[in-house]
Amino acid sequence: MKLHYRLQQSESSDTSALPVLLIHGLFGTLDNLGVLARDLRQQHSVLQVDLRNHGLSDRADVMTYRAMAEDLLDTLDDVGIDKALVIGHSMGAKAAMALTAVAPDRVEKLVAIDMAPVDYATRRHDEIFAALNAVSAAGIKDRTAAAQCMQAIIKEDGVAQFLLKSFQQGEWRFNVAVLLKEYANIIGWAEVPAWPHPALFIRGGLSNYIQDSYRDAIMRQFPQARAHVVAGSGHWVHAEKPEAVLRAIHRFIDEQ
Repeated sequence: MKLHYRLQQSESSDTSALPVLLIHGLFGTLDNLGVLARDLRQQHSVLQVDLRNHGLSDRADVMTYRAMAEDLLDTLDDVGIDKALVIGHSMGAKAAMALTAVAPDRVEKLVAIDMAPVDYATRRHDEIFAALNAVSAAGIKDRTAAAQCMQAIIKEDGVAQFLLKSFQQGEWRFNVAVLLKEYANIIGWAEVPAWPHPALFIRGGLSNYIQDSYRDAIMRQFPQARAHVVAGSGHWVHAEKPEAVLRAIHRFIDEQ
């Protein structure tokens, strides 16, 4: 599947800099990593994508990481990118990791933002699914009314406002039914072959998505991995501490 994408050319005259592929997380769109895109395009061409069942990309019944990685590869082929620096957040980070198995030579360096290559047993999104389905069941078309409906289920206003960015004319711009059906695949993981190239795992200091107990699993699959902790930030580390995240990314991708 070729994904809906936005390709922005580099503002620099340096044609040697590799392009950057940015991949959003669950319930997101290509706009979610815009704070990173705006900075990185000063030196790199930047490709942002809507993953399958998200944004303006096509819908499908399958939501495995291999399928997502194959979509990414099809899209890289479509825009003519041979090799990229790949950066993903959360589910998008797992899709990026899966790409190293599907097309290991197409990824120069990998940045995984607050996600580990492990099977997460905990269901973290049941309230979100309940809120999304409540809005749809009520036939709500207005965003303000949708927000009021969601308040009864989701207590964190920031989460509701994030989700409402994808509420357009009474429709969610992600495939709620398939994401719920395929949720075990989304939180799960099948280990990938060891990818012997540089990988950076950026962890929010207040987040529990990357734990010390995951170190062995990370190193088995990404033996050149290193970690960077951004203090005082949660799972949305790139939104909460963008300057710190960008400093870490620049140091990593600029290394020879």
